[in-house]
Amino acid sequence: MLIAFNKPFQVMSQFSPEGGKLTLKDFINIPRVYPAGRLDYDSEGLLLLTDDGRLQARISDPQHKLPKTYWVQVEGEITSDAISRLAKGVQLKDGMTQPAQAQMMTEPAGLWSRNPPVRYRAAIPTSWLSLTIREGRNRQVRRMTAAVGFPTLRLIRYRIGQITLDDLPLGSFRAVTMTDY
Repeated sequence: MLIAFNKPFQVMSQFSPEGGKLTLKDFINIPRVYPAGRLDYDSEGLLLLTDDGRLQARISDPQHKLPKTYWVQVEGEITSDAISRLAKGVQLKDGMTQPAQAQMMTEPAGLWSRNPPVRYRAAIPTSWLSLTIREGRNRQVRRMTAAVGFPTLRLIRYRIGQITLDDLPLGSFRAVTMTDY
């Protein structure tokens, strides 16, 4: 079984309770499914869950280099130089990242509101980019955008492999067939 879930902001990517925070248990009542990878508490979007240990390892293990696409709202107007640097790979404290697919984009159409909303500063614009990586370092996308001078304000995982958030409302889940994967 494979399940796609659109994880809201400030939900833990686990079923066990922790300090009164919302968890997957507050949204998914299916026994013996576990997240295939993680999505930070302050990130939103696609999270896959499965009851198959081998599939879970394949999805989450960076050795399989499954592409993951993120929609990223950053502080400031992203430059073509920053996009180029992200595409070539960025030096982080734990080493150089692999090259990424990076491109400027407009705010995704029909994007749900975030609660609480992203901070607003009249004097500082924001912009959006699409970033596809094949690694899974801790907070990697946030660290990459910061390294090129554009701190992440909002991070939404849109795609894992061939599975997307399309037609999956916030806080909802659906079964995914293996042909989708």
